[in-house]
Amino acid sequence: MSTLFINARLIDPEAGTDTLGMVLVQNGRIAAVDRNGTGAAALLSARNIGQDGVTQVDCGGKCLAPGIVDIGVKVCEPGERHKESYKSAGLAAAAGGVTTIVTRPDTAPAIDSPETLEFVTRRAQADTPVNVLPMAALTKGREGREMTEIRFLMDAGAVAFSDCDHVVQNTKVFQRALTYARSCGALVIAHPQEPGLSAGASATSGKLAALYGLPSVSPMAERMGLDRDIALLEMSGAKYHADQITTARALPALERAKANGLDITAGTSIHHLTLNELDVAGYRSFFKVKPPLRSEEDRLAVVEAVRTGLIDVISSMHTPQDEESKRLPFEEAAAGAVALETLLPAALRLYHDGLLDMPALFRAMALNPAKRLGLDSGRLAEGAPADLVLFDPDVPFVMDRFKLRSKSQNTPYDGQRMQGRVEATYVAGEPVYRRT
Repeated sequence: MSTLFINARLIDPEAGTDTLGMVLVQNGRIAAVDRNGTGAAALLSARNIGQDGVTQVDCGGKCLAPGIVDIGVKVCEPGERHKESYKSAGLAAAAGGVTTIVTRPDTAPAIDSPETLEFVTRRAQADTPVNVLPMAALTKGREGREMTEIRFLMDAGAVAFSDCDHVVQNTKVFQRALTYARSCGALVIAHPQEPGLSAGASATSGKLAALYGLPSVSPMAERMGLDRDIALLEMSGAKYHADQITTARALPALERAKANGLDITAGTSIHHLTLNELDVAGYRSFFKVKPPLRSEEDRLAVVEAVRTGLIDVISSMHTPQDEESKRLPFEEAAAGAVALETLLPAALRLYHDGLLDMPALFRAMALNPAKRLGLDSGRLAEGAPADLVLFDPDVPFVMDRFKLRSKSQNTPYDGQRMQGRVEATYVAGEPVYRRT
């Protein structure tokens, strides 16, 4: 069977275009893309396809874009399945236009052995309608003392290696892990922070943190952590991705590292692009994330870095926490927020504010993360996987966290007015979500 998407607003991050056209899907892949208005009959005739064998989907002028590739999703299996399972995360991802989730290894126990990795892979394949690519821990138990069996974990399916927010403090251990990762061609994803300065912090240093008496961390901790990692990259030549760059002070170091030819990319979270440190006023623990929300000046600098391509990736940093973990005094509350379903509508705030255009958004949410992982998805191009999201960027709604499909509903956007909603999500050309 073939599917022809007609009357679609095609968002092509690779070409940088936003045009009306149509997309033909066959056997799970994009067979043709028409941006010239040649018409459905001409497109099918060129492919020797009869009209009778084609299912037409009229997009009604809505946006059709590559499905989102989300690096850094926490699924709480094994250990905390009550917070999020592969089934609930998969449903949330499909409803949010996310067609590939790259899962973090910060589970209980950590995903640091081929056996644990094979367990989560089987669960993902059985329960999840979207593509799931697992990361594995860089060091055993994410304790920063002994590196994991990187080659064996790659053979078992690990696409990257990370200790997540447990920064490897022993520089020699990290340097050896980077050197070995380079010999294997493995991607290392790190959390740039100076761990001594950032330990115990729940806010960014400034007037608000002082007024509320919150333990805080200077933005320089991120800069210092990134500087160390860049020096080790010069020594090792490894492939490196910074999971979250959130401060203006870290950007010059990132720019120099790229200019010097290091194999480095960087991401940021949707929360740091759309929220700032003032949102924690009133001790609202649903706004507590790691690293903490930054100043408005930092937020705008990071948005500009995404626009120019200095920051490559926007991710959800989906981190489910149950009510018992969040309904605590701000200092004691767990950090993190769910974001698989809110990633796209929150990102569209940047589009509606005129800060990023559609191709730039999907370059950071689909094309660049796919390229960094060596995937052929994230594109609206002939031969690419038909992982697609159809969405209306203009429809308004009020976010209700109790309607989210995640088991945990710890979203900072609860009750906020948002604009833009997913209509349908397709994986390999097959619908995995349709809005009813």
